[in-house]
Amino acid sequence: MLEARALTKRYGGFRAVREVSFSIRPGELLGVVGPNGAGKSTIVRMLTGLAEPTSGSVLFRGEPISRDLETYKRSLGYVPETPDLYGFLTGWEYLEMVATLRGLERHRFRRKAEAMLDGLTLFPHRHNLIAGYSKGMRQRIVVISALLDDPALLILDEPFSGLDVTSALVLRRLIGMLARAGKAILFSSPVLEQVDQLCSHLLLLRHGATVASGTMEEMRAGSAGRAGELSLETRVMQLTEQVDAGEVAKNLLDAAMAPSR
Repeated sequence: MLEARALTKRYGGFRAVREVSFSIRPGELLGVVGPNGAGKSTIVRMLTGLAEPTSGSVLFRGEPISRDLETYKRSLGYVPETPDLYGFLTGWEYLEMVATLRGLERHRFRRKAEAMLDGLTLFPHRHNLIAGYSKGMRQRIVVISALLDDPALLILDEPFSGLDVTSALVLRRLIGMLARAGKAILFSSPVLEQVDQLCSHLLLLRHGATVASGTMEEMRAGSAGRAGELSLETRVMQLTEQVDAGEVAKNLLDAAMAPSR
């Protein structure tokens, strides 16, 4: 469904992404993990057509997305890390605008929008201005807009940001159901627990390059030490941050609890 081939992005002399390759098939959910500055957001921008690679290519169903970016975007549902919405519109008006741009029939839009607004507890607020929405409400509107036209491919960049416990639980289960329904999904998150629960495949980044990739089963198997003592979380930390989180935490605790005199 989606393939990245040796993606590289330079900003002047700085290489933000270095020859990153991966693929996502229908029904697969690829988690992209790495510390701040690892290149996750830059990769997402290239996959969504918001930035051009310096070299390498993005393919959708075997064809470079650059050949027909408009058609590609019609097959794409995108949830950005920081939604940039029109505050002067109501939630309903924003969804109407998205539906118009997507060419959705009005009766189909109304049926889908009402059901999704109700499911994410936004229906009573649909006629309120987005400027008055909380961060979590804005995030839920963006999730709905990404799903309105039943896209084949979903790119989710930290989709749980700002969500309350209930909305996050609903969205987590929804993402799993979408994958089982045959959607190809890329999920970028700084929270390894979310990736571990949701994803079928994992891509680990450090300094813009791939340090490990594979199925979650392969990554979990590779995370075990000789006695099977290392967790996936510890292994990921070693590969991406190259620090002992327990030791760092102990040093911080010692510093915090040190006598003031």
